Amino acid sequence: MAKPKKADPKREVLAKDGLLNSRPETVRDPLFASNPFFDPDDLLQVRYEMVRRHQIDGRGISKVAADFGVSRPTFYKANKAVKTNGLAGLLPGQRGPRGGHKLSEEVTAFAAKLKADNPEMTMVQCLEAIKSRFGIEVHRRSLERALVKKKRLE
Repeated sequence: MAKPKKADPKREVLAKDGLLNSRPETVRDPLFASNPFFDPDDLLQVRYEMVRRHQIDGRGISKVAADFGVSRPTFYKANKAVKTNGLAGLLPGQRGPRGGHKLSEEVTAFAAKLKADNPEMTMVQCLEAIKSRFGIEVHRRSLERALVKKKRLE
């Protein structure tokens, strides 16, 4: 019976940090095939080497993109990220919405005033008032966080 594979700690850390290359088999650059230092699983290293191959070694964009298993637009995005933000530009950004997209300043101010004028008002009642006034449904916890943040900033 075959032994189960041991978990690779480096791969686990890369995955946790959002830096695990989901398609390491597409990296065909000779350095990644011949030198164990170069790890096709490490997305940051792959993208950096890809940009370096073009900027320093002078390889063409189409060739570099093909060797690193990415599209040309992906190359252009990585190249621009390095030029504007250095190596940190290659780190993955936060996914999803940036902050409470439903909770505008107006909605948060309305909820804060409601709670100040009616301290006995429950959060559920406050959410219902927001829904009837603005026509949006907001999660209870999102509203709680927004009110705490607003109070902190005052």
